[in-house]
Amino acid sequence: LIIRALCNEDFEIKNLSQSKDTQTLLKMLTNPSDVYDSGHAGTCCRFMTAFLAIREGTQTLTGSERMLQRPIGPLVDALKQLGCIIDYEGEEGYPPLKIHSPNQLGQEVNIDGSISSQYITALMLIGPVLPKGIKINITGDLVSVPYVKMTARMMEYFGAEVDWNERTIKVKPTQYKAKDFLVEADWSSASYHYAFAAINEGSEIKINGLHQDSLQGDSKIQEFALPLGVHSTWEEGKLVLRHAENFKSTFEYNFIEQPDLAQTVAVICAAKKIVGLFTGLKTLFIKETDRVAALKNELKKVGVWMGTLPKQMSKAKGEEPHMISGELSLPTETFATYDDHRMAMAFASMACKFDIEIEDPNVVVKSYPNFWDDMKELGFSIS
Repeated sequence: LIIRALCNEDFEIKNLSQSKDTQTLLKMLTNPSDVYDSGHAGTCCRFMTAFLAIREGTQTLTGSERMLQRPIGPLVDALKQLGCIIDYEGEEGYPPLKIHSPNQLGQEVNIDGSISSQYITALMLIGPVLPKGIKINITGDLVSVPYVKMTARMMEYFGAEVDWNERTIKVKPTQYKAKDFLVEADWSSASYHYAFAAINEGSEIKINGLHQDSLQGDSKIQEFALPLGVHSTWEEGKLVLRHAENFKSTFEYNFIEQPDLAQTVAVICAAKKIVGLFTGLKTLFIKETDRVAALKNELKKVGVWMGTLPKQMSKAKGEEPHMISGELSLPTETFATYDDHRMAMAFASMACKFDIEIEDPNVVVKSYPNFWDDMKELGFSIS
């Protein structure tokens, strides 16, 4: 959607998601006023910060109460290096932002890659329409690398020239070329079906619309799902998930490139009494909620402990692993969702074990509006 808005010509986007995040961005890009509200959508807020920063006029970018607690400072600092003029209307480093017409736009920026790959994507996307293109120097460890690779591949589809050399990304000033685009189905959403297949004996689930050679980092779940009890195959273009009787008693994984899968896998481990050792969770603290704290709270409701171990207990150098362990017990409380779609969908898979209650079920509209309908189609009873 951002590429289309930056393109000189319109083009068709087929299979566009009906998720709230997608619809929020679509609405923001056609907004007739000078106030833009991203709601809970962090992706929209970050992409629109860069998009608005290179436009003429003065605009205000805001969001929900939680969004005003999520950092935007590194992206704003990078855009200021380009010549963009942005003021904070509240606490420095956080939305809301007052974004003004830019000065003469430069080319080179430095940005910390250890907080969010969405900052990098936001800068990359505007590169082709800048007078000199953009050169992004990445400091710190770049998180969620597959998302940056996906950005580069998609930009190249639309005619952009992207050169990524270790810690430097260069985008040439070549205008985007309009081409119709078919959106692939979402591997992050598919992960919840992996949870159903892992926990529920005898399951077989067929999923349409995914690509075997996907650009999406979360497609990695195909490779590590087997020790969790799910066998993945491709049959007639469909992904087929089958429950596997044999699974490992322990599971260790670094989620730094697939952070959105951590909650799903945590619930799988809890439900199957698999001891989990998770690293690479540092980006989870600044998502829709503090997802690590939320996981600890909700797993406790089914008798499962989540806490940190000494660094030497992990294969990941210099990082304390989060351990998940315990005997699963019947929940006595409703699962809270913390305004976080992934908390609702991850803990929904506990319904494979016993009746559960989930507060604020409508939160799933952020990424997967038909989630509860799809659960019913799989045979769950939902009221």
